[in-house]
Amino acid sequence: MATDLKKPVKKMELPSDQDSTGRDMGDDEMLLLGEAIASGTLTSTKGKFVKQLEEQFAQYLGVDHSHAVNSGTGALHTAVAAIDPEPGDEIITTSITDMGALTPIIYQSAIPVFADVCPSTYNVTPESIEAVISEKTKAIMVTHLFGNPCRMNEIMEIARARSIPVIEDCAQSFGATIDGRYVGTFGDIGCFSLQQGKHITTGEGGLVTSSDEALARRMYLFINKAWGYGDAKPDHYFLALNYRMNELTGAVAVAQLAKLAEFVSRRTEIAAAMTAGLSDLPGIHTPAIAEGMKHTFWKYCLRVESDKLKGGLDELAKRLKERGIFCGPRYIQKPAFECEVIRDQRTFGDSRFPFNLARPEAVDYSRDKFPGTYEALASVLVLPLNEKYESQHVDYVVQNIREVAHKLAK
Repeated sequence: MATDLKKPVKKMELPSDQDSTGRDMGDDEMLLLGEAIASGTLTSTKGKFVKQLEEQFAQYLGVDHSHAVNSGTGALHTAVAAIDPEPGDEIITTSITDMGALTPIIYQSAIPVFADVCPSTYNVTPESIEAVISEKTKAIMVTHLFGNPCRMNEIMEIARARSIPVIEDCAQSFGATIDGRYVGTFGDIGCFSLQQGKHITTGEGGLVTSSDEALARRMYLFINKAWGYGDAKPDHYFLALNYRMNELTGAVAVAQLAKLAEFVSRRTEIAAAMTAGLSDLPGIHTPAIAEGMKHTFWKYCLRVESDKLKGGLDELAKRLKERGIFCGPRYIQKPAFECEVIRDQRTFGDSRFPFNLARPEAVDYSRDKFPGTYEALASVLVLPLNEKYESQHVDYVVQNIREVAHKLAK
């Protein structure tokens, strides 16, 4: 994709996944919403749409069970609750993730133990996970960041050898595969998000999946305040919350799920065009995807060598933003363990619980333990992408990145 650097670039407004310009919603969603409202039944315990969503999503993934919840965070909390850690148990997770993947661990009285990431994929690795396993490890939570799968076959070998359950955080990776197999089906539990900017959306919402009968049953109960709907003598069997999805959300989700394959295909096509247009820029690297992996591009990330550009990553991002390309340098800005809730152990009153039960090694966040994490955050530039991008949008993004990169090249 050649670009004429002398030709002035007219500023273009790009589709945004925060509104209708970048989200495919319309008659299909309105039709099912109308049906839900007309029924007068908006609770999933009596309605049909949430049940339909659960059945169809399980069929899509090829798993035995799928349960809908009211957010991606709720999905992850449900998964951790199903594992049922003892206070002070450890759950291995990633240093680059949303707080919604970490607070469920703490709420269930467990300690998040951070594994380092590969600086070119931003994902935890089998090696970094194995390095932090201890006698207190209760589970492993992997995040397929930006839609790029982790090395699940090797991770599962490590986990299975030690009988450690694995939770897959697939919030950003709908449709991603490893050798043709969907992420979310390798571990014991898969967690998905339907938040505003995800591959399909209901504004807020989520799904948990499993083919393990016991885990699926416990997740179903946790979503429903541990009340045994349909049991001969139901009761509230254990401490749990109400994480149910309502029928309005379920109706929108059913309509969106029907479009998922199209959206995933579109995103991969858009990303391929961007990679083709940017692959020859010095100091700027397009997404690293291992053989056999299918990346489904929640966002499109560039790895930038700041020492090869005047002003580095920050100057590149600043100039792109001036041209209407609202990119995010450094993604979450700092490792998750530097956020105050974890760094200062601000949890339940002044108790520091459950961190007061932690091994010193589990809460040692020394910088030298996370070289990949700091390198990844220092170099990543997160570019927007959604299903409404057309060729002119891709060309605009590519042309501007090329022009700015050439201007800043040392």
